[in-house]
Amino acid sequence: MRRLLESGWRPTPFRQFILKLHSRCNLACDYCYMYEMADQSWRRQPRRMSGPTIDRVAARIAEHAEANGLDSVEVILHGGEPLLVGVDHMRYALTALRSALAPGVELVARVQTNGVQLNEGFLSLFADLNVYVGVSLDGDKEGHDRHRRNASGRGSYEQVRAGIERLTAPAYRHLFGGLLCTLDLANDPVTTYEALLRFRPPVLDFLLPHGNWTTPPPGWSSTGSPYGDWLVAVFDRWYRAPERETQIRMFSQIIRLVCGRPSRSEGIGLSPVAVVVIETDGSIEQVDTLKSAYDGAAGTLLHTFRDSFDAALLLPSIAARQIGARALSDECAACELARICGGGLYPHRYRPGSGFRNPSIYCRDLYRLIGHIRRTVTDDVADLTRADPRTPELLAPGG
Repeated sequence: MRRLLESGWRPTPFRQFILKLHSRCNLACDYCYMYEMADQSWRRQPRRMSGPTIDRVAARIAEHAEANGLDSVEVILHGGEPLLVGVDHMRYALTALRSALAPGVELVARVQTNGVQLNEGFLSLFADLNVYVGVSLDGDKEGHDRHRRNASGRGSYEQVRAGIERLTAPAYRHLFGGLLCTLDLANDPVTTYEALLRFRPPVLDFLLPHGNWTTPPPGWSSTGSPYGDWLVAVFDRWYRAPERETQIRMFSQIIRLVCGRPSRSEGIGLSPVAVVVIETDGSIEQVDTLKSAYDGAAGTLLHTFRDSFDAALLLPSIAARQIGARALSDECAACELARICGGGLYPHRYRPGSGFRNPSIYCRDLYRLIGHIRRTVTDDVADLTRADPRTPELLAPGG
């Protein structure tokens, strides 16, 4: 860290705070990185974040915003399943967060939920406090229920569908933050995409199943690119539609990078990751998807009752997510797509013995997808340039 600081590097302040309001879940999804993978620390966490802990976390966020001159912060209420805390406790948390921030500092509040308990009580609260709601949905009923089931084995699609329909009713649609879908090779890509489109989401996030070089994802191939092929099929359906039906975050970020703009996502590109997690007991952690790598991978020794978020910025493990190309493996650094790929999502790079300084387990898949998108966009820009020579100038950063 000293060498980094002496070189002139400075950390990027946290702008996104993920609050683990509840450490348990009312579903038993078989691919869940929280409950089904290497790190089982959830078992030692309090079920829900207490009032005093919420107050302390809110004060620490306000302190960080003031110390770093931030005019807005984003807080994502997460879990487990955050709605398990109940409407009253949710209101307490949101009110505490807003009250702690200094005048002029905007709070962008979001909830990420499985949708099962998304009822009128929560929706009324979210409307009162302007909270955006993201819901996890894995496509159509067959595709969703294959993995996203309750403890008895019953699929959750119908409950989630009902929750989304309440959310997308006219009174609440403005709160709809989008859908999050974990990719499954067993599901047809275009069928999955069109099933999600049924709800007219403003944004779609397709997530690659968490895996690494120790525990590869289902259906992974060392010689092929099945996940890249799946995503290419969705991209072509999305990109060639007569009108833009929704935003797909992964594709939009790759197109930004192809056009020379910076990434706004931790999963692609080399922009500094400015995200921190606060567990239900108030402890400070790195991004929670690291729990898929090994036991303790996300942990730090910091706690909001004694440590500031500025202290977390100086941890080598967090700095590694902010130093861009310097954290890449030699193989990634030599790749023609390194600036766009950014090495892939950090947890997917893990290999015992070399840690995270490796290509992503999805290297071949990302190469397939990014290469396809780059060729498609480059060809379209060339066609547009023939029609209007000003096109490259208009697409350049700042254009």
